[in-house]
Amino acid sequence: MTENRSIMSLKTVAINLAAGGSAGFTEICIMHPLDVVKTRFQIQTIGSPGDPNYYTSVYDCIRKMARNEGVLSLYKGVLPPVLVETPKRAMKFLTFELYKQLFGSPTPTTFFLAGLGSGTTEAILVNPFEVVKVAQQANRTQHKESPGTWAVARHIVKTQGFGSRGLNKGVTATIGRNGLFNMMYFGFFHTVNSRVTQPQKKWQQNLQKFFIGLVGGVLGCLVNIPFDVAKSRIQGPQPVQGEIKYRTTFKSIGIVYREEGFRALYKGMVPKVLRLGPGAGIMMIVYENVHGYLTKKFPDD
Repeated sequence: MTENRSIMSLKTVAINLAAGGSAGFTEICIMHPLDVVKTRFQIQTIGSPGDPNYYTSVYDCIRKMARNEGVLSLYKGVLPPVLVETPKRAMKFLTFELYKQLFGSPTPTTFFLAGLGSGTTEAILVNPFEVVKVAQQANRTQHKESPGTWAVARHIVKTQGFGSRGLNKGVTATIGRNGLFNMMYFGFFHTVNSRVTQPQKKWQQNLQKFFIGLVGGVLGCLVNIPFDVAKSRIQGPQPVQGEIKYRTTFKSIGIVYREEGFRALYKGMVPKVLRLGPGAGIMMIVYENVHGYLTKKFPDD
């Protein structure tokens, strides 16, 4: 009996990992350009509209990047999230299920707390990849001239090390960002999805889950974006070379607020919502369908 339970447990883990990884890979391939645009806005300080690297809107940013750096520049930094997205999203969904069981009965409080725990775990695992990704996205040279992922990673390690000013800088901001997002995303989705009537047709079920996931993703963006701005400032290039201005999460949030105003804490909001809103819906549909397919294909004995 113990052996069967162990096998079932391993099978459940494997199904969650496969479904979560598929969801993450699909989402990143579709939505990555908007993540690049979001990062460009978040590292942008006060500048002149005449500056070719100053962006006034999502369209303006995409247009200038394509013109000045090449169309493929919109996929700068895509390799780190692709490499980490499968295990990241796999761990995201798996740890949510584990935390949900840990916290007990399936109530809204359980869903929100499990989401918070899932996001915290996810952030610790992916932060080094985020540091490399932001460094690549901040690079304004032509895409074909930009250093590759491994070159950027080696440079960071060589010049800054592995610690809080190197490959692991901004980890607290990443925890705040991912923890709050997952809390709202999973909390809202599972609370609403468990209380609404499920349609009979599959396409209607998928459409309903997409919109619930979309709303959950938008709410997550609204809650966590100040931490995302702080993360981009800490992990991105500093305003003065050789001088660290953005060092810790709350200090960075305070600096942005004092120097640029409250609205600056929501820089990159439009591309972030455009990416993570639909992306959250896409991810939940893929996860639910792959999870359902694998569960049916490998039923319990």
